[in-house]
Amino acid sequence: MARADIIQEIELREELLRRDSREQLLSFTYATMPTFKPAPFHHQYYGILTDFAHGEIKKLMVFMPPQHGKSEGSTRRLPAFMLGRNPDIKEAVVSYNAPKARKFNREIQRIIDNAEYKRIFPDTKLNSKNIATVAGSWLRNADECEVVGHRGGFKTVGVGGALTGDPVDVLIMDDIYKDAKTAWSPVFREAIRDWYDTVAETRLHNDSQQLIVFTRWHEDDLAGTLLRQQGEYNELTNPDGWVVCTFPAIKEGTPTDYDPREEGEALWPERHSLHKLKEIRERNPQVFGSLYQQNPQPVEGLMYSAFRTYAVLPATLRRKLKAYVDTADTGSDYLCAILYYETEIGNFIIDVLYTQRAMEYTEPKLAEMLSKHGIEECVVESNNGGRGFARNVEKQCRMMGNAKTKFKWFHQQDNKLVRIFSHSAEVQNLTYMPEGWERLFPEFYKAITGYLKAGSNEHDDAPDALTGTIERRNKNSKVDVAGIFGYSQ
Repeated sequence: MARADIIQEIELREELLRRDSREQLLSFTYATMPTFKPAPFHHQYYGILTDFAHGEIKKLMVFMPPQHGKSEGSTRRLPAFMLGRNPDIKEAVVSYNAPKARKFNREIQRIIDNAEYKRIFPDTKLNSKNIATVAGSWLRNADECEVVGHRGGFKTVGVGGALTGDPVDVLIMDDIYKDAKTAWSPVFREAIRDWYDTVAETRLHNDSQQLIVFTRWHEDDLAGTLLRQQGEYNELTNPDGWVVCTFPAIKEGTPTDYDPREEGEALWPERHSLHKLKEIRERNPQVFGSLYQQNPQPVEGLMYSAFRTYAVLPATLRRKLKAYVDTADTGSDYLCAILYYETEIGNFIIDVLYTQRAMEYTEPKLAEMLSKHGIEECVVESNNGGRGFARNVEKQCRMMGNAKTKFKWFHQQDNKLVRIFSHSAEVQNLTYMPEGWERLFPEFYKAITGYLKAGSNEHDDAPDALTGTIERRNKNSKVDVAGIFGYSQ
């Protein structure tokens, strides 16, 4: 191939890359940030931001753990990318204070000044000089920049600051809570809500877009408030709601379109390993649930308080190895199987199977667990195919040489929520968890400790099964406690 042909081919490839960079935020980031090395989840994240940039999403919330690269996409690259595509739009970028907002301002300026940016978006450029207030000039300063020859530009402001002047076409709010102290303070939370209502929202119009991207600290933060008031987006029932994308540090549940990880996988293992994340969770499960899993739960209003734990089973007059199984009602529900010792003191949990995986996994897995622990009696709710499930598990137990486990099934007719609520005190008083159960059964732990007395609970399979273990206790085996110690009544 001749030298001229090689040069022509290189130029053609570069132009094709630039064309892609005008359409896709990920390609744009590659082009303007040569050191960019995205993790797999960044591809989905940047794809969602691209949909936002194209106007396909009007109101978007993205929740992600700290130090996972959320701001690079949402608050540095996205504003520059959108101004390149439309230099007439007016953007506002909000962070927790003015110095942080001004830092974003400087970083966006550098991107637009980048030589490759000018080749991708030649019509979008800033004033070559820093201009604060000179009449007739295009502004370029630490708080506001205007696109030369166009009506658009961007402002950066700390939460609580002013957004006076022109309407805002695109509002981006990134980490508007500095830390736990501000997020957990009712005074700060109310101040931020008031600022949004009286300042930010007053600058929006019918076609304005909003992006909220931050780490969840508290269930009553701005995102939580807006979701309660306006709800999640649904094309038919709630077209004005928010599109919500959550990236937990450790994957929970089944894969989704934007988060195809398997259950239990770390979000960015190359930088934040599963081992590291589990250590953080062990130190403070409540904070981990909010900060890393993006699922803040109130301590007040929870159905259960801390359960008693045991390291060694105590001496008892009676004990029986039992299992209670609640099969999944729908495809998104969990199968919950609880294995435990039933004694006159209470129920001592020894193992749990809590998963959304299919029967091809749960049937042999449960048979293996029943056989391993020598379970004497396994009770299965026969609702929603439970009877067939029980028969299949029994068959596999027998194939494993387990002739000990006796299977029973019954149809649960009582209301689930009423049962959970009415038996909550007994569950609390008669259930003993193994030490370290938050590590042994992390998903089950979260489902139990985060279950609310009132309000919306995404799943109730775990408290339902735990309630079942109490309901199935032998009511006729009351013990004369005084007699245990040699006294007669």
